[in-house]
Amino acid sequence: MKRAYTNGILLDGTEQMEPVRGKVLLTENDKITAIVEDCTSLDGYEVIDLHGGYLCPGLINLHVHLAGNGKPSAKPRDNAALVRKILSNKLTRAIAYRLVCSYAKLELLGGVTTIRTVGGLADFDTRCRDDAAKGKILAPRILAANEGISVPGGHMAGSVAVAAHNNAEALAQLKKASEQKVDLVKLMITGGVLDAKEKGVPGELKMAPEMVKAVCNRAHALGYQVAAHVESPQGVRVALENGVDSIEHGAKMDDDMIRLFKEKNAFLCTTLSPALPYALFDRSITNATEIEQFNGNVVFEGIIDCAKKAIANDIPVVLGNDVGCPWITQYDFWRELFYIHKYVGVSNAFALYTATARAAEMAGIGAETGTIEPGKSADLIVTVENPLEDLRALRKVEMVVTQ
Repeated sequence: MKRAYTNGILLDGTEQMEPVRGKVLLTENDKITAIVEDCTSLDGYEVIDLHGGYLCPGLINLHVHLAGNGKPSAKPRDNAALVRKILSNKLTRAIAYRLVCSYAKLELLGGVTTIRTVGGLADFDTRCRDDAAKGKILAPRILAANEGISVPGGHMAGSVAVAAHNNAEALAQLKKASEQKVDLVKLMITGGVLDAKEKGVPGELKMAPEMVKAVCNRAHALGYQVAAHVESPQGVRVALENGVDSIEHGAKMDDDMIRLFKEKNAFLCTTLSPALPYALFDRSITNATEIEQFNGNVVFEGIIDCAKKAIANDIPVVLGNDVGCPWITQYDFWRELFYIHKYVGVSNAFALYTATARAAEMAGIGAETGTIEPGKSADLIVTVENPLEDLRALRKVEMVVTQ
């Protein structure tokens, strides 16, 4: 299939992107083949008129939990008990898998053409990835971690992460993940907002440095990047000192943490969306406890500080919205771009670059996607308004094209 996208305004996804008019994007078999002048003959092409819309690379969401829909609850939920029930028989497993696939489709329909999953149910994420590749379901490109590795009492233990009591159990889970052909490994090194029982300790260190090091060493030997849930300065140091490749979320950054990021060639996945409701919404809306609201604010401010200092010190930053957390749905990734602009102070162009070209580069798929250029996959979205002027233009995606 040869297609020509005409009458559009191109935003190529690079850091210095500017609107480009008067060009036609040519694709063949889901690959971009050329960008030509609008006077070029288009014989043999299916012509798609974009009616003056803005043609951008598909968005890349690098922190997703496909098992959740983001629906808030007025009462605390026992996620581990719920997961045990879901996985207890073939019928509930089948229903849950279909839900996971439907959530992946929602990501795609919202303009996200690549996701990285960082904690899920059993092997559902790799199954969804493979079924999408076979054309059985509609979904974005998926980089899957399946279940994360946590510790007893650690973040998400028993739900989307396995609790390892010792290094041997952690390495056994890594072996299992490798046999499932995951694309990356996820560690839960610290607690989170909802784990903390006291004010001021949302990022309490849970995983021993020795376990972090053992898993990272083996994962790297197998060719995997390691992403880590971290929400405290101590957690960031432990993660980076022992081999983690990406810090998910982050915490207030000091000079030593900046040094470690640079020394280890690590990157930051900023996730402003999940902490924002706890920090800024009234408790009558969120049903959060006073402790959860206090800790939500600690994490929110820490993530903002971490992102600002990372950008100021040329540490690569990418975006994920931790979808599946309360209030964070599978169709509103555009908010994460808007939030990094609003709270971290980056330009609209930098926010879009962070969620396209930079994200692809850090995820190891920069040769495949992230920018609009010949040779790349035709992962594209079209908006009526210009996202460089207002990122809220991404709320309404007119067209999504994917491989």
